[in-house]
Amino acid sequence: MPDSRDLHQNVKVFGVTSFFNDTATEMAYWVLPAFLVSIGAGPATLGVIEGIAESVAAAAKLWSGLLVDKSRNRKPLVVAGYALANAVKPLLTFVNAWWQVLGIRFADRLAKGVRGAPRDVMLSESVAKEKVGSAFGLLQAMDSAGAIIGPVVALLLINRIGLRGVFLAAAIPGAISIIAVVLFARETGKVRPVTAKAKSDSAAKLPASFYYLMFAITLFSIGNSSDMFLVLRAQNIGIGAALAPLLGLMFNITYTAFSWPAGKLSDTMSRKSLVAAGYVVFAIVYLVFALAPSKSAIWAAFALYGLYYALTNPVLRAMVSHAAPPEARGRAFGIFYFVSSITALLASVVSGELWKHFGPAVPFYASAATAAVAAVMVMSSRGPLVDERA
Repeated sequence: MPDSRDLHQNVKVFGVTSFFNDTATEMAYWVLPAFLVSIGAGPATLGVIEGIAESVAAAAKLWSGLLVDKSRNRKPLVVAGYALANAVKPLLTFVNAWWQVLGIRFADRLAKGVRGAPRDVMLSESVAKEKVGSAFGLLQAMDSAGAIIGPVVALLLINRIGLRGVFLAAAIPGAISIIAVVLFARETGKVRPVTAKAKSDSAAKLPASFYYLMFAITLFSIGNSSDMFLVLRAQNIGIGAALAPLLGLMFNITYTAFSWPAGKLSDTMSRKSLVAAGYVVFAIVYLVFALAPSKSAIWAAFALYGLYYALTNPVLRAMVSHAAPPEARGRAFGIFYFVSSITALLASVVSGELWKHFGPAVPFYASAATAAVAAVMVMSSRGPLVDERA
């Protein structure tokens, strides 16, 4: 059995793994639309591919969360998820039809879904309870740092080696992420032996406050459409498409800068207050996009948008970890990811229809309103979900 120092190493290992994995992913993701056009596909095809891929990821997250609670071994699922994702991405180099791209994105998102819940369970089991927020904050900071480096590397390489060459080059950071998790991640499942009685007792023991949070997240997520709608709105008021990567860069810089501090802060103050603050930031950003007073306001809102992610993503995962008993933690993360993913898909459909029938401002007003209500719901939560500092 590894000691606590060995397990604490997982925080750094998963941070490094996430950084290189996201670098590889973002290298491929940001050039994928242009690549699809080059092989005769277009925006509608991209929508089909991403919709199917994300639906698969949502289902896989729920499945892996349920599975990890039935096994003491978390690491094989995590390794399989990172290995599959980084084995299929370089195959984009050789495809010539959109359905082949669909197959690769299907496998990539399936892999993401498989590794998500078990990795978060391992991270929760690797640190003391009072440091779990900091651990998730560091993980998220490393992940979003990879989201900055990936597009920059792709931009530097694309004129030298072409679109297909970028896909092949993504294999390098992808391989590093696999090596890191295989060689250095330490299994945590055997640290807390699970008896048959514990399994049966915990089968229905996620607290009511957990499901209350899921309801609040569902409400919020119905208004949390794809970030591509923000890009479309920016273009709608005159910010050129060529500047879209720069908008994304500003967002990711803020996200990276504040993720770890927000996670650490959640270990010393009320997590529900941080999440509610994140939802308020989201509401402000979307209200600015609805009003669109100027281009400079849109640029500022995009930078502020990263703060919403930093205040919610790592902190919500710390809350989920705190809410669930060890024997049901995988299920809790699986439900959390499933609810977030499925409702986000629905949100994009709803926002698209609102834009089409009522104009571009309406979906942003609606999203701001649902975020404000969700913030009030989170602040009013009570019970085991709310940590003892609240």
